[in-house]
Amino acid sequence: MNHCFPQCTRSAPKTLYEACARNDPTSLRRIMERGVTKEEAMELDINGKNGLMLAVSKGFVDIVTMLHVCPLIDINHQDNDGNTALMIAAQAGFISILNYILNYYSGVDTEVRDPRGFTALIKAGLQGREECVSALLMHGADINAMDLVQGRGLKDWVLKTGRFETLGRLRRLQTRPIAEQFCENYIPEWPELAQLVEKATATKTASQKLRQRLKESLSFSFPHDPQENGVMDYMVRMTTSIHSPLIATGCHPLCPTSPPEIGKRRFAVPELVEKHSSKELEESTVSHSNGSVTSASPSTVSANSVSLTSCCQDSARRESILSGGARSFIPRSMAHRNSIFPSGCIPKIEVTKSGERTPKKEKKKKKQKGYLEPPVWKYKEAREEKKREKKQQEKEKEQEKKKGSKKGASR
Repeated sequence: MNHCFPQCTRSAPKTLYEACARNDPTSLRRIMERGVTKEEAMELDINGKNGLMLAVSKGFVDIVTMLHVCPLIDINHQDNDGNTALMIAAQAGFISILNYILNYYSGVDTEVRDPRGFTALIKAGLQGREECVSALLMHGADINAMDLVQGRGLKDWVLKTGRFETLGRLRRLQTRPIAEQFCENYIPEWPELAQLVEKATATKTASQKLRQRLKESLSFSFPHDPQENGVMDYMVRMTTSIHSPLIATGCHPLCPTSPPEIGKRRFAVPELVEKHSSKELEESTVSHSNGSVTSASPSTVSANSVSLTSCCQDSARRESILSGGARSFIPRSMAHRNSIFPSGCIPKIEVTKSGERTPKKEKKKKKQKGYLEPPVWKYKEAREEKKREKKQQEKEKEQEKKKGSKKGASR
């Protein structure tokens, strides 16, 4: 008798919101290439969240990186609880999504408030998301903003909730509110090195030598974090700076003399594209290929290839909103690529049977003193003991059978 079971095949998502909810980048790309209307782009669920906000709340990075090319999505839309996509990412601690929203979505308002008066910065501080707090502050979020209910600021809420690591990060940021950029003034030597060498090589008196020996013999060395602004911090800054000879330069900043600063508004990439001419972008952008730095071609960063203002405005005339230039905005850390084969060329691997015989297992060596042995777990010992008992019982039964057959033959 044949039984026919129905096949449970899941149909592909048909709307933008459904593709975001299922975390289906392939279907989302197809829908966006087909074109969407304002109503489709801002379809809301029962909580007032659109597809972008749902993807942010669930941490769907691929969806977030694709939706930035759609100008019909309101990045400052608030759900029924008053949260924006930026607030959701900040209080959840999704630093990659937060940075992407700040850098690649136009018109992000960091000062939007929920019904209690909390901004994205205060929400990140309440949850102890220090990385998100730093990113929002360096993007221009107001550190002095107060909530509307209790009139508390960021530091007050951080202290009240016991987020002391976040408070320490805030203090360090306030001591150095401007990001340090190494452009033309590159100094490979650590400034404090000469002073420390001079101090170490200076002649010491007998009392100083005795005091140093006593200190070394009586003191204990415990592991601790590297000294702030010490040699480790300087090494990191030097090896990751733009003009460092130790790295391959991939780009130049558009504003090298205007680094990020606490409280200073920073523009997103689409806003910079609209603000600066294509000629200026071509001169400021470089690409690295074959070990040499060359100027980028005009087609790669031209204003026409990244202009997305005319897309999806007319529902009757639907155009593609995924242009080649917009894909270049996606940072390398988020782009799908193979770290072993960066060019995308994946070689074919053929699996063949080896002609050599499989080597036999080596006998276990006898235990020797002074060598570590792998641990033997109790459940394994019990299992081996049961196996030995079973074998012993089988041997005894075979011996009894042989004795019985011998007695029957003798009779």
